[in-house]
Amino acid sequence: MTQDLSGRTALVTGASRGIGYAIAVELVRAGAAVTIMSRKAEDIAAAGEQLAKEADGARVLAIAGNAGRDEDRAEITRRTLETFGSLDILVNNTGINPVYGPLVDADLAAVRKIFDTNVVAALGFVQLAVKGWMAEHGGSIVNVSSVGGLRSTGVIGAYGASKAAMNHLTMELAWQLGPKIRVNGVAPATVKTRFAEALYAEREEEAAAAYPMKRLGTPEDVAKLVTFLVSDEASWITGETVRIDGGLLATGTLG
Repeated sequence: MTQDLSGRTALVTGASRGIGYAIAVELVRAGAAVTIMSRKAEDIAAAGEQLAKEADGARVLAIAGNAGRDEDRAEITRRTLETFGSLDILVNNTGINPVYGPLVDADLAAVRKIFDTNVVAALGFVQLAVKGWMAEHGGSIVNVSSVGGLRSTGVIGAYGASKAAMNHLTMELAWQLGPKIRVNGVAPATVKTRFAEALYAEREEEAAAAYPMKRLGTPEDVAKLVTFLVSDEASWITGETVRIDGGLLATGTLG
């Protein structure tokens, strides 16, 4: 099944590397014009140069910005619309996780930052995309969540709670924005990225043993699912957060 996104514009947040960058690659290969953004100017510029090489005639815009800042979100959305003339696809991938361990010991300022970046910023981008383009023309939104938002982990509870909030946000938005706009989510288990490295570094084989598929995920695994969800092939799917976990939750544990 081949997705054709020719003539559409996508904005992917948190896309200088890892899952976000892999999603941008798949969208470009499917024919979309793509804006990628992340905080560090040098990293996102390098990612933009590489992304432009992934497909002939790829239209790519790379912007440095902090998803947690209102003015940065507005500027990124404005420049996307000015450059490409539309904003048909939004992928909310930005996420942080500075809190590990028992929630009763958690720094509440760090917990607030997790929710502000992982949930509030995602909603902020949705508001801008909808009011700037999708309300009139339609579109598709995908929120990148986590299996940590579906099952307790014991060690990344604040992050998991933020992703559970994102899952609910996905359902609420799907109800409120249909039928012209579809809103879905994806919930990966451990994917081999720098962001998740602490969960498998120096013990990948042991970590993978808990999965029925006997391997950890790759950014490309998630990217292919996201590309399907934003395409016309998924035209009757909305309000869904799709697990992509190598069968991990089917075992009844999180490893």
